[in-house]
Amino acid sequence: MQSYQNPSIRIHNSLSGKKEVFEALNEGHIGMYVCGPTVYSNVHLGNCRTFMSFDMIFRYFKHLGYKVRYVRNITDAGHMVDDAEDGEDKIAKKARLEQLEPMEVVQRYTLDFHNTLEKFNLLPPSIEPTATGHIIEQIEIIKEIFEKGYAYEANGSVYFDVAKFNKTHEYGKLSGRKLEDMIANTRELTAQDDKKSPQDFALWKKAEPQHIMRWPSPWGDGFPGWHLECTVMSTKYLGQTFDIHGGGMDLKFPHHECEIAQAEASYGHSPVRYWMHANMLTMNGKKMAKSTGNNILPGEIFTGENDLLSKPFSPSVVRFFMLQAHYASILDLSEDALLASEKGFAKLMEAFAALDGLKTGNQSDFDVKAWEQHCYDAMNDDFNTPILIAHLFEAVRHINLIKEGKESITSKDKEALQLTINNFVFEVLGLEQKAGNAADTEKLSGVVEMLIRFRKEARENKDFATSDKIRDQLAELGIQLKDGKEGTTFSVN
Repeated sequence: MQSYQNPSIRIHNSLSGKKEVFEALNEGHIGMYVCGPTVYSNVHLGNCRTFMSFDMIFRYFKHLGYKVRYVRNITDAGHMVDDAEDGEDKIAKKARLEQLEPMEVVQRYTLDFHNTLEKFNLLPPSIEPTATGHIIEQIEIIKEIFEKGYAYEANGSVYFDVAKFNKTHEYGKLSGRKLEDMIANTRELTAQDDKKSPQDFALWKKAEPQHIMRWPSPWGDGFPGWHLECTVMSTKYLGQTFDIHGGGMDLKFPHHECEIAQAEASYGHSPVRYWMHANMLTMNGKKMAKSTGNNILPGEIFTGENDLLSKPFSPSVVRFFMLQAHYASILDLSEDALLASEKGFAKLMEAFAALDGLKTGNQSDFDVKAWEQHCYDAMNDDFNTPILIAHLFEAVRHINLIKEGKESITSKDKEALQLTINNFVFEVLGLEQKAGNAADTEKLSGVVEMLIRFRKEARENKDFATSDKIRDQLAELGIQLKDGKEGTTFSVN
């Protein structure tokens, strides 16, 4: 196992647009903040992919020996229905439609979020703060932004003055947008608008009489703007300068752009050293959307109760499928892709299970040390899980050759191989073996071994037609027989 003192990790920083060598602000310690869900509906698969990507990153840093404080928030107030900061809070709207208390909505979908991520074997964050738990801090930072001259009040709401901020700062530097272009491509303000400019965003919104979620403030009863909570909670728990801020690619603008502006207006500098963004998940080549029916929830994949897939898939297979793509690339979900991942996952688990029974020799035909370094090199290059998985399958090939007696391995290399595969497959990638199927696997092995004996007898009696029939019919069932010096073995495809 390597330690954080040895490898040079390179991370693609969204702010600079290039890979940079990662240097922790405090040696041996990492502060990482990831934007969590707005809990007004069941967590969707695209969000799961983002959280899974940062879980993998969290796991790898921990594997290297870093002490990681991982903060992932819950948005339980303040997220507007659209990015223009108009309309209702999403949770308040859901509560009104279902005639529930807003905190009933929050509780229901927070539990769904936690249960789903637990099935995917995600580690819990170090801290999981909520927006409603930090209203006081959000009011205080609005006061600071006011004092610096970058906020204004209008009709009980408070807005961030983007044009004024942009005179001395660069609004749009994360997303690569220029304020002039944004202004040219936005609608005119109507007489009902309180904002000076369409680009201005809400720090505090006035609560109308019918609005359920409301808190007292110096500007009257209201609720915080969506962008504010992350600026407040990230810096409260990680400090005014911290290592990594992550989230989905869709949050880069306006959410993360507004976070930077708020922090620079309040603290005089941006707190984040490395911005990271996970890319989107599509389905059958199209954007996932409830409105078009091109959408599937994680639970529907696990149970098979859906109209898009012909069979259920386990959480580990879905996780394996997602990790076969780089976190920053678009990934397309389809039945064929899941079937291929299920097959690959089974081969990986089968090879790991076979490691214990491998016979050892006086020499190794597989350079385990060099292979292990390749695995670390892949992860150190912006957490390149597809390359890591390719290296893992290189090990699978050698394990099968050793099992067939075509290659040899020393006991020392076998032990190192076992440890490294365990570290990367289970500790870093977070995959899980199907422990509950042990009895079924034992029964299957017994039946196949019996057929292998019948086939051996047929071959000894020169009944090659029967021998070939057993082999071919097993192959049709996805069970591949392999004849070697040590006898016949089998694998399940």
